[in-house]
Amino acid sequence: MKITKDMSILDVVQKYPDTVGVFMNSGMGCLGCAAAHFENIEQGALAHGIDVDALMKDLNVVADAAAAN
Repeated sequence: MKITKDMSILDVVQKYPDTVGVFMNSGMGCLGCAAAHFENIEQGALAHGIDVDALMKDLNVVADAAAAN
């Protein structure tokens, strides 16, 4: 697993730009807000009532695809 739930949202988006769509589709459309700069993925997901495990799976599918290219 390339992305873990304790990683910063901003760090993940910077390293894997294609994850923006995953965050947006999951209901975390506030990637530009101040919280995205210091919250980790788990904190952000919990704040938005999002299933953290499902989000992690989707994020890592995107990260794996990016690494394969």
